[in-house]
Amino acid sequence: MSRETGHSDHIPGTCVFTGQRSQKGLKLNSFAFSLHKAENREAYRKDSEAYMNSYGLSAWEKQKVKEKDWKALIEEGGGNIYMLLKVGAMTGDGLVPIGAQQRGESVEEFMKTRNVPLRQNM
Repeated sequence: MSRETGHSDHIPGTCVFTGQRSQKGLKLNSFAFSLHKAENREAYRKDSEAYMNSYGLSAWEKQKVKEKDWKALIEEGGGNIYMLLKVGAMTGDGLVPIGAQQRGESVEEFMKTRNVPLRQNM
């Protein structure tokens, strides 16, 4: 049971984004959200390490961003998928590769479970 809502926060096969996870991932999600501004994206492109440092990201968070380990960032780091999509856009990963990683599948395997054709630029 979640202390926040009084309801179970476990849905099999998912990582529910709770207030506790939100608090844990505050710096990570603030960093990711900041990338909605063009000047911040440019600063990240110029020096990603310095930009992540400016948001106080831990060594673990920075390493997982560099590794594009979206699953760990969400499950262990408190990352919000909607915020991490902004980071994925900077690293060349959209929703499809991130979703595939969440399921432990290749992009091709993942797309077989979708009701849409695979596009080359995902």
